Amino acid sequence: MTQELTSPGLAPQTTAPGRGSGWWRDAVIYQVYVRSFADSDGDGIGDLRGACAKVPYLKALGVDAVWLTPFYASPQADGGYDVADYRAVDPLFGNLEDARDLIGAAHDAGLRVIVDVVPNHTSDQHPWFQDPELARQRYVFRPGKGKRGELPPNDWESIFGGPAWTRTDRGDWYLHLFAPEQPDLNWDNPDVHAEFAAILRFWLDLGVDGFRVDVAHGMVKAPGLPDIGRGEQAQLIGSQVLPFFDQDGVHAIHRSWRRLLDGYGDACGKEVIAVAEAWAPSAERLALYVRPDELHQAFNFHYLQASWDTASLRTVIDESLDSVRPVGAPATWVLSNHDVVRHRTRLGGSLDRARAAALLMLALPGSAYLYQGEELGLPEVLDLPDEVRQDPSFFRANGQDGFRDGCRVPLPWSGDLPPYGFGPGGSWLPQPADWRLLTVEAQTGDPSSTLELYRTALDLRRRLPGLGDGEMTWQPAPEGVLAFRRPGVLCTVNTLGRPAELPLPGQPLLSSAPVTVDGGSAVVPGDTCTWWAI
Repeated sequence: MTQELTSPGLAPQTTAPGRGSGWWRDAVIYQVYVRSFADSDGDGIGDLRGACAKVPYLKALGVDAVWLTPFYASPQADGGYDVADYRAVDPLFGNLEDARDLIGAAHDAGLRVIVDVVPNHTSDQHPWFQDPELARQRYVFRPGKGKRGELPPNDWESIFGGPAWTRTDRGDWYLHLFAPEQPDLNWDNPDVHAEFAAILRFWLDLGVDGFRVDVAHGMVKAPGLPDIGRGEQAQLIGSQVLPFFDQDGVHAIHRSWRRLLDGYGDACGKEVIAVAEAWAPSAERLALYVRPDELHQAFNFHYLQASWDTASLRTVIDESLDSVRPVGAPATWVLSNHDVVRHRTRLGGSLDRARAAALLMLALPGSAYLYQGEELGLPEVLDLPDEVRQDPSFFRANGQDGFRDGCRVPLPWSGDLPPYGFGPGGSWLPQPADWRLLTVEAQTGDPSSTLELYRTALDLRRRLPGLGDGEMTWQPAPEGVLAFRRPGVLCTVNTLGRPAELPLPGQPLLSSAPVTVDGGSAVVPGDTCTWWAI
């Protein structure tokens, strides 16, 4: 007899134990890029009230928490990562009452809320930088080189391209590892430490459940600010220790924040966490950020960069798990975010492969991060006109690729024409004309859609005790196929572009593409991930 399985598949009625303490160890956290999620007022820019209205969608999707990108007062030189006031909401996104409402609505729905904190730099419009004397105490200023100080203090380059230094009208230079509008803070100054401790407490008092620490590897610079000796430095991030990134001194800052978070959580009776955005040259160095007295999690960019083949995937999975095991932290897995090409496009443009990658990620031990729109199968938008682009690195040379706008195009919610229900007006970046088939409305209720695949996978992950954090063992598999066992579940991944035949491992639960079961064997199409009950 031949049986064909399509998503959502069969779901056993197993109930997972309560999460309780350590909720973050196996959580699925959904990233909301606020300006592109949902617009409530028709100005074409997403806002907090728009996000609040979509909380039922997030609840139905099945995630555990939501991470909000910066919505603080900002000139928006870098999409809000240039903060002028860490305790105020930018009028583009609403006000503090809107933030309270969103946090409250999420909590009422059983979702936790994580917000961004940006400690490496501020906006050049921050009151500290606007005061010439305070600026020279609380930011990184140096005299220039050359006979009249006309040359930068060293050869460091901005991540966005060009020199990492800008000269002031006083003749000295200030450091900005990103845009010139984002001066780097001087973490040798105790006032900076005290200010950020107060900022964390402010948002904890408003009810947030944790923080995603932007550029968590960047606050401390090597003594003497030594030259690097080569150009194209942005290409070195994540492959070697640089004098401005991943310096050992950052860990003292993170330990102090962990003490603050633990003390606050103990006082209010809930667990609050911090997640590091940290680029490190190895999985072992990344694990330093999640030692028991430091941050709770760190993004696993090594996994995001893995190729779609069994050797690369198995290597990065093993290295990730091996590195965090000695420090007792869970691994994290992420395929897409607001700074990288969406994984559907990055993995070759195949929706089948993107769906398989998602099921693989959700079957791995630890915590998973989803980026808004990946559950719709959205591709990267590659043909944005130059005149609409806003990524600051697009306008400078030798930095990042400058095309981060392509993953930030506003979400399609409903309808046949742009802005697809994003809001009552247009959208700040144009949406493709063929996204009508990818809207939430179009995919809801269609068992073959990517949205329903994610919903089913997240429901199974919540109900199956063997998924989430815990043990994992590799199993024998044909060439081009990965197979690993979790308690009660076997996951198989065919990375080939052609079907593969497997001995029938158990009852099929969910597959990213139709699987044919005939007697004692199963035929899985190319680029397919399947979960089996064993």
